[in-house]
Amino acid sequence: MAVPSANEFHWQSLARLPTGRVYHSLSEVGGQMYMLGGCDAAGRPCPGLELYSPEGDRWISLPPMPTPRAGAAVAVLGKQILVVGGVGEDQSPLKVVEIYNTEEGRWRKRSSLREALMGVSITVKDGRALAVGGMGADLLPRSTLQQYDLRKDMWALLPPMPTPRYDANTHLLGNKVYVAGGRQCKRPLKAFEVYDTETRSWTTLPTMPCKRSYGGVIWDASRRLCLLGGLRQGGGHQSSKFTKNVNIFDTNQGVWLKSEETVAMKTKRADFAAAFLRGRMIVAGGLGKRRLLLLQRDSVSAAFIWAAG
Repeated sequence: MAVPSANEFHWQSLARLPTGRVYHSLSEVGGQMYMLGGCDAAGRPCPGLELYSPEGDRWISLPPMPTPRAGAAVAVLGKQILVVGGVGEDQSPLKVVEIYNTEEGRWRKRSSLREALMGVSITVKDGRALAVGGMGADLLPRSTLQQYDLRKDMWALLPPMPTPRYDANTHLLGNKVYVAGGRQCKRPLKAFEVYDTETRSWTTLPTMPCKRSYGGVIWDASRRLCLLGGLRQGGGHQSSKFTKNVNIFDTNQGVWLKSEETVAMKTKRADFAAAFLRGRMIVAGGLGKRRLLLLQRDSVSAAFIWAAG
């Protein structure tokens, strides 16, 4: 497959956000993009809800969330956006769950989590949200797996994960929920597990080749998990180092590909954007030793493309 020409891509400046923020959540419903919550310039969680209109290139302010929060887990259930946990105004985890109906334009409070949690990972299976792990008010990771039924407005506990964690990468493939990495007390994990929604059981998969944070995570069209770059945690008293390694897990074979079967990135980097497009992995920006990757005017030159297999 030919690599797309650079002429096919271009950068375009869009309407600025109403207010600057970080740790916000983005969600797409019916071709529209919604931005929820986040922290303002002073670090305070905010309740804002904005809709981006590509036709008019403008942000439209919508009814704010009843509960200001940042870093919330967000799931789309039909035409509604479910907002779970996160960090509240007192900088503590939240148990509050709220849902926004995009057709009615209003918020409703839903049944709360069993305990306050931040760093929850979430996915949707058959119209039900599956919330994985999280960190409690005691700063300890959780192994909880919870299922939310919108029709009944009820949370149900499912079999817990073998490894407690928060900020994990969660991905649904068919009837299986893959949970990769995550953290325990700020330390990155190599744990990799899968939950079968039919048998309601967990299986421990071969661990990730290395502990890393701020790397790229992509699921390609061949049902493979691709871990790119990031900060690789050193052993003992060694400091973390930027890496350009790429590790790929083949779900069909149940194995991590050998290093000679993958191609490393050209540049060591972390905290970058990564996506899968037209059979290619695309990486842009990020941080590196020489700090040459934070380009404000010409991020295209910080991007590169290579075959995904």
